[in-house]
Amino acid sequence: MIDSAIVRGVAVEVGEDGAITGVGAATAADAGAVIPGLALPGMPNLHSHAFQRAMAGTAETAGSGADSFWTWRDAMYRFVDRLTPDDVAAIGAYVYLEMLKAGYTSVAEFHYVHHEADGQAYADPATLSLALREAAGSVGIRQLLLPSLYQTAGFGNLPPRHAQRRFVQATDHFLRLYARLCELETPGLTTGIALHSLRAVPLSTVREVVGAVTAIDPHGPIHVHIAEQRQEVVDCVSSTGRRPVELLLDTGLLDDRWCLVHATHVLGQELEGIVRSGAVVGLCLTTEGNLGDGRFPLDELHAAGGRFGIGSDSQVSVDPREELRLAEYNLRLWRERRVVVRDPATVHSGTLLYRAAAAGGARALGRPAGGLHVGADADIVVIDTHLPGFAGVADEALVDQFVFAPRPGVVRDVLVAGQWQIRAGRHAGEASIEAAYVRSLDRLRA
Repeated sequence: MIDSAIVRGVAVEVGEDGAITGVGAATAADAGAVIPGLALPGMPNLHSHAFQRAMAGTAETAGSGADSFWTWRDAMYRFVDRLTPDDVAAIGAYVYLEMLKAGYTSVAEFHYVHHEADGQAYADPATLSLALREAAGSVGIRQLLLPSLYQTAGFGNLPPRHAQRRFVQATDHFLRLYARLCELETPGLTTGIALHSLRAVPLSTVREVVGAVTAIDPHGPIHVHIAEQRQEVVDCVSSTGRRPVELLLDTGLLDDRWCLVHATHVLGQELEGIVRSGAVVGLCLTTEGNLGDGRFPLDELHAAGGRFGIGSDSQVSVDPREELRLAEYNLRLWRERRVVVRDPATVHSGTLLYRAAAAGGARALGRPAGGLHVGADADIVVIDTHLPGFAGVADEALVDQFVFAPRPGVVRDVLVAGQWQIRAGRHAGEASIEAAYVRSLDRLRA
């Protein structure tokens, strides 16, 4: 797929730096390297908490009272207490493998577990960050590592809870961690920052950290959870007189480096401010549905020219098609009509959603605009259109079929930075990655 069009017989050339250097018509000389199927730009996953893959599906029991994001969070805190660096590495490698096999070719890892189980810093404070970076490198997925700053338990500088002891960092320690991770970057393993949320990072510290980070990298990505839960908005208004997105807009810091994760509870003026800033909204539909977060007005954002991308967040699903499908289906249930997110460029909903999420995700990861064009990352997903599920489907409807009528095994091959990581649905290191994951799960769930 080139832009919104399906083009047959295309030859793609890749340079040594992993970027596309040429796109043109295939010739007889290319016959030996033909890869049958539909080639799509790889999908960026703009929001991941890798360790949560190991607890996905384990918090689906009714409690004694009303269940919510906040009761799920308590279960997550209890799980975090048991994680070791080996667990973080094993779980990370496994979920990154799952991402590749599903069609994600890059991931923004929003990493907030920094310390030993007792809350003390590791001898090397970067221990868990480097475990995740090494996991991504071993699997071959691009990674934007986002060490996350976490300091307070709520608006008004509430002191952190005991259960948050593995997350909390002083500002100077956080900035040292960020600087070190920047020094250890490679082209496919890069660094940004995450401010966990405005309830966990005082606004004065947000300004200080953004200023310090900008001095190191003026274009570095900045991610934040924001306005995910209605109670978060209520608490913010009670403490500051402003809603979370309003509060961030008022700082004047928001620009196209930012990714606002969830932004579920926004009003019209806040949405307008997000669009003007150029920030990307990070939607994680399967997690937001799982946690009962609420509904984001994606149709309004898109109509206003805003950017969005998708993420797997808590890993209850690791499939970009499910995120895209839910993004549209939630709106259909809400607006009570079909094909809600629209664009004059195409009548095909699947094509529109895929292309927009790929572009927004690339921006959120600080990467060049995705696509099959010169200068783009050679991150390509090949769909096996010879499977029976695609029989009789017109070329222009193939991406609709891929997104809205998903079938197992359709992602056949995955190229990242010009290197094949998945061939015929398999990864070269799959057996050892799975074995390490099983060992960790056996221990964690014992």
